[in-house]
Amino acid sequence: MDKQVVENLAEVYLNKIQKHYGMSKHHATFPYMYIEDSPYSDAEHKTLEGEFCHMENDISIYWKNIETEEDLIRTLLHEYTHYLQSPAWMTRYYKQGYTYTDHPYEIAATQQEENWHKFTINRL
Repeated sequence: MDKQVVENLAEVYLNKIQKHYGMSKHHATFPYMYIEDSPYSDAEHKTLEGEFCHMENDISIYWKNIETEEDLIRTLLHEYTHYLQSPAWMTRYYKQGYTYTDHPYEIAATQQEENWHKFTINRL
């Protein structure tokens, strides 16, 4: 998908996700969304599709790594789940020794991705 398509669809899907899940109790506003190239070139992050930054309250979508609408919706759901979660606990879990693969918040965000079909354009 090209950047403009990702941008247009991401706005539609993020609005649906916000309407469904509401605002986080940890942030004063809904997150801002950026559609951008990935800033990473290392192998570990080369296929990263998105990130949530709790300090800036924004979601970055790395459009070049989004291949399908399903990928886009899953990424938005994953990152929006992080927006809803406590930033303090996100850090606390990592300090307790959790890694990306066993971190309770990452597991919850990955599970939310399974709801992607609820947000397709013909739904909600």
